[in-house]
Amino acid sequence: MNIYSSRPVVLCLSGHDPSGGAGLQADIEALLAQGCHAAPAVTALTVQNTVNVSDFRVLDREWVLAQANAVLSDSEVTAVKLGMLGSTAMVDTVVELLQAHPHLPVVCDPVLRAGGGGSLGKDEVGYAMRERLLPLSLIATPNLPEARILAELPEGTADECAEKLLPFVKHLLITGGHGDEHEVHNRLYSRDGTRQTFTCQRLPGSYHGSGCTLA
Repeated sequence: MNIYSSRPVVLCLSGHDPSGGAGLQADIEALLAQGCHAAPAVTALTVQNTVNVSDFRVLDREWVLAQANAVLSDSEVTAVKLGMLGSTAMVDTVVELLQAHPHLPVVCDPVLRAGGGGSLGKDEVGYAMRERLLPLSLIATPNLPEARILAELPEGTADECAEKLLPFVKHLLITGGHGDEHEVHNRLYSRDGTRQTFTCQRLPGSYHGSGCTLA
């Protein structure tokens, strides 16, 4: 077993972004900034730039399991971070993996839409994540459009979506980066009824991969 100089190892399962702004690339940079070592396992290949996604392909189940198990057999993984999965079959694959390692805390970022609006998975993928992955996760971090898909509330507020989703996951962070207000409101809900709102000024311009980085 290989131990990475006492830095916590986080297994990341998500898509590859050739522009380098989102997906696994964002995970690697964010975890490095937090003093962790990212172990990235690719679930999907995407065709995208910093504006939007035009296509993607989900990898075979065997390839994803082989990547993840190679890391788990060699490194002392302390947590798992999930991003783009892309298909219900990949959701089932990740569920199988997590059930074999129930001690690992899981951060689930249910990536369903790119910042430019392009699809990174059908709504059915979101429903599968809600039913099968959220109960295995410590926290989920959807943006508001994704939370609306997960909750099946097309015009729902963050509070309304949280009410529908908290039976599935202990903690829920609904991020506000996709709005156009002057302030960004990230709302953290917990099953015990506690709620916190984190507010910051919106920076000028648009940013690719902000949701992946925050998660």
